Amino acid sequence: MSSVIRRATPVRRALALTLRLRANTEGSAENGRFRPGAAADVGPLRATGRSYCSRRSLTEGLLFRQLFELESSTYTYLLADTETREAILIDPVLETIDRDLKLVHELGLNLKVAVNTHCHADHITSTGLMKRRLVGLRSAICKFSGASADILLSEGDKISFGKHYLTVRETPGHTDGCVTLVSGDQSVAFTGDALLIRGCGRTDFQQGCPEKLYKSVHQKIFTLPDQCLVYPAHDYLGQTVSTVGEERQFNPRLTKSLDEFVKIMNNLNLPKPEKIEASVPANLICGVHEV
Repeated sequence: MSSVIRRATPVRRALALTLRLRANTEGSAENGRFRPGAAADVGPLRATGRSYCSRRSLTEGLLFRQLFELESSTYTYLLADTETREAILIDPVLETIDRDLKLVHELGLNLKVAVNTHCHADHITSTGLMKRRLVGLRSAICKFSGASADILLSEGDKISFGKHYLTVRETPGHTDGCVTLVSGDQSVAFTGDALLIRGCGRTDFQQGCPEKLYKSVHQKIFTLPDQCLVYPAHDYLGQTVSTVGEERQFNPRLTKSLDEFVKIMNNLNLPKPEKIEASVPANLICGVHEV
């Protein structure tokens, strides 16, 4: 009997330890000390700022989906008013047109506008073909892109869907026709290739200019609130979202001086995108081509 008790004692100790650990964990969660991302103190850039901003957008009747195209690492964004069901699509990709239209149909949305943040060089947009398959859809792109579209965007223009809208901020530098689309309450910014997560778009082709890009980001994006969420057109490391405050503090290129930034951008020595020869001509005519 005594041997049985001795064998059981370690089990009881382990169980008691588990219960104590569970109690401590639950207590930490209740007191707000057990939050994802809250362990590292980065001054004013607390995790609570980002989560609050995201929740606020969703609870105000905004449906939001971030979609990904694997080959070009492109993010496509679907936004809709949950009451009117009017929707817009940002940076759709030809290879994922069936996926995107299926989602629009499943969610019962009325897609009004498909907008490109610039004339892309690494993939062909699906806006042209999508217009053929969806009655009433209009395409949009910046007027300085040199591309054709139903709506040619300029600084301060608003793209409306239901009670929501995005405001156009011209952010050239990667190309002459780059825009950043900012939500009405400045809680979200879709930055295209101008500002990436801990990076930025290249400036060595398609009217690229590092001086322009630096000024665009600092004057048009870094002037947004710290907690404003940053959703780029691409990411190659599995990152999905950042904030203006984070990028202003941690972006390894855009925290440099203008002269340092120009030197960095002029010495990247990157190969051209594989699809540039096909993508740019197609995107200049809204992606409409023989398919």
